[in-house]
Amino acid sequence: MTIANMPRPLALFNGSYLSRRPTGIGVVARDLIQALDPRVVALLDPLGGQRPGSLPIPDHLSANHGRRGHWQRLVWVQTQLPELLRRSGAELLLSPLPEAPLLRDVRSVVLAHDLLPLRYPQPSPLLAYHLAYMPLVLHRAVRVLCNSEATAREVHARLRVPARRLVPIRLGFDPGMLRPLGLEREPFFLVLGRHDPHKNIGRVLRAFSALPSRGSRGGDWRLKLVGPHDRRYTPSLQRLAAELGIAEQCDWLAWVSDEERLQLLNRCRALVMASLWEGFGLPALEAMACGTAVIAADAGALPEVVGDQGLLVDPRRDDAISAAMAELQRNDQMLRSLGQGGLARAGLFNWQQTAHTVEQVLQHAAG
Repeated sequence: MTIANMPRPLALFNGSYLSRRPTGIGVVARDLIQALDPRVVALLDPLGGQRPGSLPIPDHLSANHGRRGHWQRLVWVQTQLPELLRRSGAELLLSPLPEAPLLRDVRSVVLAHDLLPLRYPQPSPLLAYHLAYMPLVLHRAVRVLCNSEATAREVHARLRVPARRLVPIRLGFDPGMLRPLGLEREPFFLVLGRHDPHKNIGRVLRAFSALPSRGSRGGDWRLKLVGPHDRRYTPSLQRLAAELGIAEQCDWLAWVSDEERLQLLNRCRALVMASLWEGFGLPALEAMACGTAVIAADAGALPEVVGDQGLLVDPRRDDAISAAMAELQRNDQMLRSLGQGGLARAGLFNWQQTAHTVEQVLQHAAG
C-alpha cells in the first residue's frame, strides 16, 4: 500500500510553533505543512485552520508568547504530545524544529535549522535547552532533516549524529506571497532578521555609515532594519547608529505584515545579509524570489542559497560590506543582472519538491 492510500496519517506534524505572526522557523513550519499531503501528514493545529484531518491544540505555545510560551511548549511536548500521537494512529512525529518527547517511545523526524546557540553561546535561561535537550532530540530522531549541507556537516561534526541519519533538504518560498511587482527601486537597503550578535548588524551599520554617497540620488539613503527588538541587543545597536551619525537614516521595524514585507523587498535597492553564520538564510531566498539583489556573507549556508547570483562578502570586514553596498548604489546594470539571476535561482527552491522529499523520508523511516 502506498502512503497516499493509507487510512491513517503516516506522521503527525508538531504545529505548536505556529502563530499568526510568524518569523523564521514559524514561516518555515507554516509553508512546509501547507505543501505536505494531509493524507500523509496530519497537523496539530493551534490556529483553527481548515486543513483536513487536523487536531486542535492550545494556541499559547509559540514564540510569540515569549519565554513563557517556550517553556509551556516544552512541557506540552513531553506530556501531551505522546497521547495525541497515539490517538492519531500515526507512526511518526514530524517536527519543524528539534523538539520531541524524550520520556516516551516516540519515533521522530525533526528539522535542524542551525547550531547557532552552540556556535555562539549566550548566557540565557535557554542555554540548557540548546546544550542538552536539543542535541538529545537530534540523537534520538530516526531521521534529521537539515535545511542545508552546511547544517548537515555541522550537526555531524559538532554533535556526532551519524551521517546516515542526516538528510539535507532545500527550503522554499510561497510564490503567492513573494514575487516581483515591477516597482521602482528606492534609495534604501533592507536588513531582515533578529538583532542577535551573529546577525552582524553592527558591522552593517558601520558599513552604511561609510558609504560615500548617502545623500545622493535624489535624497538621503536609508537603512531599514526589520526584526524583533531584543532588549539585550537592540538598544546598543541603536546607540551605535547614533554614534555613527546615522540614527536619522535608520528605521527600526519590529514586525511587518506579509504585504509590507513584499513591498519592502520589491522597493529596496538590495537586501543586506552579512551574518557571521546562517543555517540557511531565508531572507536571501525571499529577496531573490522578488527579483531583488542580495549582498550576502560568504559564510555558513548563504553561498548555497545565493550561489553566484549575489554579491558575497567577508562578513568580518566593514569595508567589504560597504564596498558591495556602494557598488549597488551606482551600478544599475549590475542591480538588474543580479535581480534577474536571483529570480531564476529562487526557482530551484520549491516547497512542493521539498514536501515530496520529506514524504519519501517519512515513508522510508516508517518502513
